[in-house]
Amino acid sequence: MKKWVMSLGGSQIVPDKVDYKFLKRFRDLIESHPSQKFVVVTGGGSIARKYITALRKLGSSNKKQALTGIAITRLNAGLLAKFFGVKANEIIPKNMTKVKNLLNKNQVVFCGGLRYKKKSTSDGTAAKLAVKLKTPFINITNVKGLYTSNPKTNKNAKFIKKISWKKFDEIASKIKFKAGQHFVLDQKAAKIILKNKVPTYIVGSLDDVDKILQGKKNFQGTIISG
Repeated sequence: MKKWVMSLGGSQIVPDKVDYKFLKRFRDLIESHPSQKFVVVTGGGSIARKYITALRKLGSSNKKQALTGIAITRLNAGLLAKFFGVKANEIIPKNMTKVKNLLNKNQVVFCGGLRYKKKSTSDGTAAKLAVKLKTPFINITNVKGLYTSNPKTNKNAKFIKKISWKKFDEIASKIKFKAGQHFVLDQKAAKIILKNKVPTYIVGSLDDVDKILQGKKNFQGTIISG
């Protein structure tokens, strides 16, 4: 049975308020592929960033900021698990072994950050799970894919359809890490997919995720490979 690991940005789940229509479409998408299994790692999104910003102003440690972010990712995972009902896990796992065991019993397993580790991220967690489970990795974000710069602030930003693991790592490495950061796929994940040669997709549309799951090549998104 084909397996996939996905990273779902928290801002997709709760852009301002819970996006019920998006979650329903996501559930319908997963249910339309009953012969495949999925691990979905949820991010913290703008809610986590707001919490972390407040803690940073208070002078809280990086660890406290990160733990708060992890708590929000797990809250989002719990929401999706309940939204999916019987096809998903009831308990949100805290380690990779538990994720693997739950996947044996469920079509889809939701998790957030698994445990605190310096510079740990939800994207990094998803990339590690893709390595452990020997799966491709799909990162679902709020832009079409990778651009030469932020397309929301630079109208001249150019879309990148395909990039090597090494080139992508070079781009990600130029961004200074901080808890709650926002980039299509972060430094931690970039290092992991480079080291382990994980086929990776960055997409911004559930229709394009569907095409990838069907093995179609005409999706809009970025492929990181080679």
